[in-house]
Amino acid sequence: MTEAAADALLAARPFETMLEVDSVLAGAALDETTRENIYRALWKPIDLNTAAGEEILLIPNVGERMEHEFEEYRPYTDMAQFRREIGKYVDEAEVERLARYVEIRG
Repeated sequence: MTEAAADALLAARPFETMLEVDSVLAGAALDETTRENIYRALWKPIDLNTAAGEEILLIPNVGERMEHEFEEYRPYTDMAQFRREIGKYVDEAEVERLARYVEIRG
């Protein structure tokens, strides 16, 4: 991460969504790989039941197909349901990786 990107993130806090974080990072002219590495370190878990599709797509290595699967099973009642449903499409290691980026609020 560049010093300018770090300064921009600090100045823009607090963030309500990862879309807000992404907009700051987009203005920092970082390449996609650098942004994905930053997301892995600074990710604020998104709510499975309310996250916009654009926010789901910010999860590293999630494409439109997986975004659809995330949204298809709403509303989620617990993380066990998420693991069970998404586990139909990816292996257990990938389910656990994805689970780090999501939560169920309220």
